[in-house]
Amino acid sequence: MSKAKLLRDRMAERGLVHIMAAHSPLSALLAEEAGFDGLWASGFELSALYGLADMSLITMTQHLDMLRAIAGCSSLPIVADIDTGYGNALNVIHAIREYEKAGTAAVVIEDKTFPKVTSLAADGRQELLRIEEFQGKIEAAGASRQDPGFLIIARTEALIAGLGEAEALKRGMAYAEAGADMILIHSKKRNPGEIESFSRAWKGPVPLVIVPNAYPELDATRIHALGNIRMTIYGNYAIRAAATAMRDVFRRIVTDGGVQNVHKDIVSVEEIFRLQKMDQVKANEKRFLR
Repeated sequence: MSKAKLLRDRMAERGLVHIMAAHSPLSALLAEEAGFDGLWASGFELSALYGLADMSLITMTQHLDMLRAIAGCSSLPIVADIDTGYGNALNVIHAIREYEKAGTAAVVIEDKTFPKVTSLAADGRQELLRIEEFQGKIEAAGASRQDPGFLIIARTEALIAGLGEAEALKRGMAYAEAGADMILIHSKKRNPGEIESFSRAWKGPVPLVIVPNAYPELDATRIHALGNIRMTIYGNYAIRAAATAMRDVFRRIVTDGGVQNVHKDIVSVEEIFRLQKMDQVKANEKRFLR
């Protein structure tokens, strides 16, 4: 079974799938052990891992290298964040072929101009493409996939850009007509009212995807009640959790003048060995090295 079919089947069976962001194979392993339905190969998280702003500074090659490493160690379907598709419709054709070969189950393409600015930045430049131009990108993506089950998710930033619900609905419908399998609706409001209103107004032929970073109180119960959201992406929680833990431990070590106190509060070296599958490596060493 392809990962794309697995993802589609999980949505059909469960009604709502929960996708956790990953920026490394280790974060992907931890997300899988926690019980998530899939992984979000996040451009924001990978940018942060490199210490860069999420402003189209990470290349497709860098993103694909990390995605391949994640796919090699996790059995979960991967939803790839490919921002604006790295250019125009011709770039999208190339990107879809490469991401599908890399083991991706789905891609999310957003309707901003290139280079983009991260959606949640205060006073960030949020410029959108013409609807017809973005429709061309979605059509190109659909025509380029080899697996018909591979998901093309169109992300509209109309609410992020302050253009209002009517424009967001218009764009979502246009992208569905162009062949998008799902519509990702994004908001940076601190409460979920804007997303809930859009969901109730949405009469399009495809289901919705949300990323509840700014409005965390929109939990699974409330999402299920809306009836047309099939995927929730936790878009930046892995990198934020990692930064929180590292900052706390590093500061404690400096304050304490050593690791005598923090060592008992962090995972053991043996736990890292387990995640690295050290037992398998040692077994192969005994079996094959002569």
